[in-house]
Amino acid sequence: MTAVYDTPVVLDRREGPYGEVVLRRHGALLQIIANGCFLMDTSDGRSERLLVDAARDALDGRASPAVLIGGLGVGFSLAHAAADPVWGRITVVEREPAVVDWHRDGPLAAISVGALADPRTTIVQADLPAFVNETSDTFDALCLDIDNGPGWTVTEDNDSLYSPAGLAACARVLRPGGVLAVWSAEPSPEFEGTLRNAGFQQVRTEEVPVARGVPDVVHLAVRPG
Repeated sequence: MTAVYDTPVVLDRREGPYGEVVLRRHGALLQIIANGCFLMDTSDGRSERLLVDAARDALDGRASPAVLIGGLGVGFSLAHAAADPVWGRITVVEREPAVVDWHRDGPLAAISVGALADPRTTIVQADLPAFVNETSDTFDALCLDIDNGPGWTVTEDNDSLYSPAGLAACARVLRPGGVLAVWSAEPSPEFEGTLRNAGFQQVRTEEVPVARGVPDVVHLAVRPG
């Protein structure tokens, strides 16, 4: 007998500034699709939480560090950061207005409502590569989760973020000793090399096992200082 929820149900579909974005329900899961590319769902969240915790743990124990989260997604990284009293300021950069709406008063609000109400949280609607190039603000940690990885970007424009120039921009907004953490759906030795060539230190990769296939990973690197 076929289950009622075997077929995904589209809850919202919008044409955003970078193409089509879709929120759909598949059984108990909520899924975000961008330009036909599956981005993420609400099935787990371990790697999104690791993204935030690994960045925090790689810091030098400084008081009330400021974290920039690149990509709101389904809200796991934001919710986890807001549940941690260590963070002094939490800024989230999200380029899709639809995703912000789904969190403010849509189906994803159940995950993020508490975090959005936290006075430490600020949501910035902007394109992340442009933001790190243009902002005058600085942070102790950058937690980036806007693609399926450095070699599997959602849009071609995102490629620039993982280039030497893009990593230089990330280093510019990091305070000395600050940590860059980048989520990826697969390990990338090439990206580790790019991080080292860009001047980052203590480059390493942490893995999160998945049910099938290669593990999710978080690439970590520290700005000298």
